[in-house]
Amino acid sequence: MLAAAQQTASTPAPQAQQPKDQQNQSIPDAPSAVQPAPPLPENPSQTAPEPMPQQPSPGRNAAPPTQQEPSPADQNANPGPRPPINIRTVPQGGATKESGSAQDQLFTISTNVNQVLIPVTVKDESGHLVNGLGPKDFSVLENGKKQTLNFFTSDPFALSTAVVFDLGMKDVDLQKVNHTFPALEGAFSQFDEISLYTYSNAVSQLSGWGAVGRKLSATLDDLRKVRGQNNGPPVTSGPLGPQGPMINDRPVDPAAPIVYAPVQEAHVLNDAVLRAAMDLAQRDRTRRKVIFIISDGREYRSNASYRDVLRILLANNILVYAVDPGGSALPGYHTLSKLHVPRLGYSDILPKYVNATGGEVFNELTRTGIEDAYTQALGDARNQYTMGYVTHAAASGSYRDIEILVGRPGCKSSIRPCVNVYAKAGYYPAPPVR
Repeated sequence: MLAAAQQTASTPAPQAQQPKDQQNQSIPDAPSAVQPAPPLPENPSQTAPEPMPQQPSPGRNAAPPTQQEPSPADQNANPGPRPPINIRTVPQGGATKESGSAQDQLFTISTNVNQVLIPVTVKDESGHLVNGLGPKDFSVLENGKKQTLNFFTSDPFALSTAVVFDLGMKDVDLQKVNHTFPALEGAFSQFDEISLYTYSNAVSQLSGWGAVGRKLSATLDDLRKVRGQNNGPPVTSGPLGPQGPMINDRPVDPAAPIVYAPVQEAHVLNDAVLRAAMDLAQRDRTRRKVIFIISDGREYRSNASYRDVLRILLANNILVYAVDPGGSALPGYHTLSKLHVPRLGYSDILPKYVNATGGEVFNELTRTGIEDAYTQALGDARNQYTMGYVTHAAASGSYRDIEILVGRPGCKSSIRPCVNVYAKAGYYPAPPVR
């Protein structure tokens, strides 16, 4: 004990008098709680590394240090052998497109391609569809110049159909149509979509776009309760006149106004077709777009003109089919329907819409004939030939004529064609993209 005390007392004291900063530099780090502290080197002067430039200590949340990459000088010191050249091609569209610089985009040239699609129906002399035709059997002429087809298919299309009812028809014709509604629903498939419209003095949309189902059936049931117009001439006088009961040509109610001139009702067929066409323009382009009109074809007092409506139809590739349950099936009626009396509108404008868009008019007087017309019209629209080409004409808004020729080797008649072709007579090109 005495020797230990003497040895402690003989320890030199100048170390306790060293500066505080120098004493803190010689203090080692605190031992780790996970791993034991490494032993101190025996000779610090021989194993001490060269002093490194002092760097700021990382914080608590700093990321762990990564492995130091070799410098470019070390890589070039011992260059290895060059890898062999192995060039592989990448399939078109497989490589990632690099975004060009702003200078490259200034010299990009864009061209507008005007693709024209034409649905075509081909029938024989008996009115049956002609199947099995190919692209070599058709010739397409635009303004008299033959075009080269780049698209052709005979596959059926799903339909987007706007069914337009004329509530201004005679009551006897309207009630005849009301009994054919179950056949109208059966003419559509589960892949088609339908919307119902009515018109007389104004246009109304009865149902939104959807497939055949309970909603469509309920809407048609409500439509059966609507009555048509009086079958006879308008009553302008007498006890049933618009002025009320009369006694000795004098009204019972002296305050009631006396009306002698009948009010001529409007038949806004152009407005109804325009409303349906604008809605069809928003539907999916992969569907065949059809307007199916059930009307006698009278047109009067529409805000839209026939020329403006036809431009919308052709620009959106919309077909018009029609069923006329009125007097158009009578002999000689079509000759009278071509007459257009000023200020009285058209007596039957349906043939003009149908012939311009490539549809067909079915003139039926009986209930069975109307039901058969539903199936035939929608079946023809679904199973058309569809062909397309790229027009090289200058971009303009002028109308362009289209003529479809079908060549059949077995047809030797030069007076009467062996087949009847139903297609649009022309189109309005789309405006150039700005």
